[in-house]
Amino acid sequence: MPLYEYECRGCHHQFERLVRPGDKTPACPACHSEDLERLLSQVSVSSEQTRKSSFNKARQRAKVVQRDKDVAQAEYEKKHREEGH
Repeated sequence: MPLYEYECRGCHHQFERLVRPGDKTPACPACHSEDLERLLSQVSVSSEQTRKSSFNKARQRAKVVQRDKDVAQAEYEKKHREEGH
């Protein structure tokens, strides 16, 4: 049974799914959309290039998460100051 990688065209969530013969296209676990793109799977080989690529992708995701946290904190502090006065 093949394991496929998908990306949701709506929310861009990427996930893997074990697909049995005769199964219909799965739905996105994040938004439940069935508008998916099947991705080409990367071979499970670890090399300097794949580690560097994975590290860079993780760094970019961490930047986005930190930016979202910073914005949320700033909004919280602003609201707290406005309610205090």
